[in-house]
Amino acid sequence: MISLGWEPMSSSTDAQGGLRADGIDVLGADVWRERERRHRERVDALLADHLDRRARGIAHPVEDFLFTYYSHRPAQLRRWHPGPGVLLAGPTAQAPASNWYREAAGTDADGRAVRGTTLDLDAFAARRGSTVDFVRGLLGAVQERPAHLGCFGLHEWAMVYRLPADEVRHAQVPLRLGTQGTDRVVESHRIRCSHYDAFRFFTEAARPRNRLQPTRESQTALDQPGCLHANMDLYKWAYKLSPGVPGELVVDCFELAKDIRELDMRASPYDLREHGYEPVAIETPEGKAAYVEAQRAFAERAGGLRARLLEVCDRLRPEPVEPGERAVDGG
Repeated sequence: MISLGWEPMSSSTDAQGGLRADGIDVLGADVWRERERRHRERVDALLADHLDRRARGIAHPVEDFLFTYYSHRPAQLRRWHPGPGVLLAGPTAQAPASNWYREAAGTDADGRAVRGTTLDLDAFAARRGSTVDFVRGLLGAVQERPAHLGCFGLHEWAMVYRLPADEVRHAQVPLRLGTQGTDRVVESHRIRCSHYDAFRFFTEAARPRNRLQPTRESQTALDQPGCLHANMDLYKWAYKLSPGVPGELVVDCFELAKDIRELDMRASPYDLREHGYEPVAIETPEGKAAYVEAQRAFAERAGGLRARLLEVCDRLRPEPVEPGERAVDGG
């Protein structure tokens, strides 16, 4: 079985943690509070630099994207959830988000009765069922496709193609090859961007140069496992299903998005050396090779996370109601 972010307890454990025969994971108060504590410590370490910069009003051209494009706030990321099929045992158990949880009784590995709280799957399905169905359909389709690794991150270049300097998104960061050099890179390559949420930021001059013309409606048909942005978006799909996704898995997806964002910007036309990022010069054979190697590693890493999210979807909603229902667009 693919891990969902918690470890099954052995049959010798007591009420602090045990696995019922029907698959309900019973976590004693000491166990789940420790997992909650470790989750918060992990998130605090990941967000420390961002929160420090934010407090001092300092912008960051690479990492701010994770908190502006994506709508999940740091306080929400810190909040731990156990995921479906978990009973938080203990008379003083406080559910992480009480309106999503219900009181329940369970049995620990030694057959003793345990009371606590668990995710209310009926309430979750009523409020988020169509989102689960959309995410499962999208991620399942992507997971079955081979990875295309030949885009070389040209989407970032297409976003500044033939733009006046004062209209460039990160105007405070210089273009590594200058305006004309950047335009020549776009004009000397075939662009094949399949991800709508990257393509929609192309300049008007760059759009006809893309071999594909993705739309929101074609997202499920076009997204593919080699795409950096599709893999970053695993974080979005994980938090859009919160509190149904284990907190550990949401943070795993955040870490992937954070790491991919670094490659995305190192391979971009921007010169980020003053911020500590060496360029991946995709206009050269060496840069292309380095990009593909990193892209392949991210695709493999994302595949494991995508599989875990798909299993969570199956546990949240065993039977989709209507095909074609979709999640609300946005970050």
